[in-house]
Amino acid sequence: MNSLQEKSFFGRIDWITILLWFTLCLIGWFNIHAAVYDPENPGIFNLATNYGKQSIYIFTALIIGICILIIDSRFFMSSAPIIYFVVVLLLILVLVVGRNVAGNQAWIPLGSFRLQPSEFGKLATCLTLAYYLSNQTNKNPNLKTLFVGACIVLFPVALVMLQPDTGSALAFFSLTFVFYREGYVSTGFLIIGGLAIFLFVIALLINQWIIIGCIALICGFFAFTMRKKRKNVINMAILFVASSVYVLCVDFAYEKILQPHQRNRIDIVLGKIDDPRGGGYNLNQSKIAIGSGQLFGKGYLQGTQTKYNFVPEQSTDFIFCTIGEEWGFVGSVVLIAIYLTLLLRIVNIAERQRTAFARIYAYGVASILFFHFFINIGMTIGLVPVIGIPLPFISYGGSSLWSFTILLFILLRFDSSRKGTVGI
Repeated sequence: MNSLQEKSFFGRIDWITILLWFTLCLIGWFNIHAAVYDPENPGIFNLATNYGKQSIYIFTALIIGICILIIDSRFFMSSAPIIYFVVVLLLILVLVVGRNVAGNQAWIPLGSFRLQPSEFGKLATCLTLAYYLSNQTNKNPNLKTLFVGACIVLFPVALVMLQPDTGSALAFFSLTFVFYREGYVSTGFLIIGGLAIFLFVIALLINQWIIIGCIALICGFFAFTMRKKRKNVINMAILFVASSVYVLCVDFAYEKILQPHQRNRIDIVLGKIDDPRGGGYNLNQSKIAIGSGQLFGKGYLQGTQTKYNFVPEQSTDFIFCTIGEEWGFVGSVVLIAIYLTLLLRIVNIAERQRTAFARIYAYGVASILFFHFFINIGMTIGLVPVIGIPLPFISYGGSSLWSFTILLFILLRFDSSRKGTVGI
């Protein structure tokens, strides 16, 4: 690159997004230090501790990010199927040689480091989905393209479920928003999906026949008000029958498909059972830690819930508890604001892309990050069941940090080269 090209290249990089990424990495590093602080090894760079190792992960993530920004963006477009194939092989390999941790065979041991292929599966799926959808000769959305695209997403989901790692598997379903943005899924489909979730939850709390009676009244009301058009009456009748059958099937699916520990976690969130010393221990201690931080927190390294190991997995899945306890409501709001700023910026980047590949990929990045952000924080405050997924750039772990960094920096590479591309 000559000096003019170099200046132009670095001028097109979204440095604000990189600053947000680096800020989140630093917040994560210092809170990991606070979460698992060891008085005998107080140094934040001490490699005998998790916070020392995280400093290495952050440094290597930075190197990886720089390398991605240097590589030609067309490399990621052309090699998407190869990356997908390699990651699928890793997802199969982990089922054979993987190390079982807390009931999940999700890690491949590499010396003192453990590689988690499912984290990179999200990256590979985003790239391959963008590759496939952007290369369709028929640009109009159709069922065949939707089916193949869904298979691209569901294949790694099936492999991840075999580990079994339900949390990571669920993250892939956030890519539904990619199909929505590209016109393959209608707004009505999303509404039906939301209604299905609502009915599922309500059916667990209220007698199913009462719910069916309410559905009959609602559908009957709309059918009466729209009776002038026969089609509307028929649609209401179909909706009533489908909803009623669905509600009647909830109990069966709940008992036969979900594992006992999964049902237990859902029951705890819904308030059906109170088990603060058993299945509800994690959530109960999480709420205590966050609530004890009050408005401004107890101060850095002053969190008692954290220091005395009351909160399990406090440097990974429950890292937000440390932020809530030591930095309080204000610190928690600041962190959430940083995340929301990053997500809005990614959506803005997506909309200004000149290629379908980059736009589709960008929405994949936004969907995956939002799912992890919402579910991780939601489970620590009792909004959703505990499913065990990391908080992006904050939770301890090399696989998580590297995969999210690669996911984001590939997008930044596409964005930096958009002025030299032609829309497709």
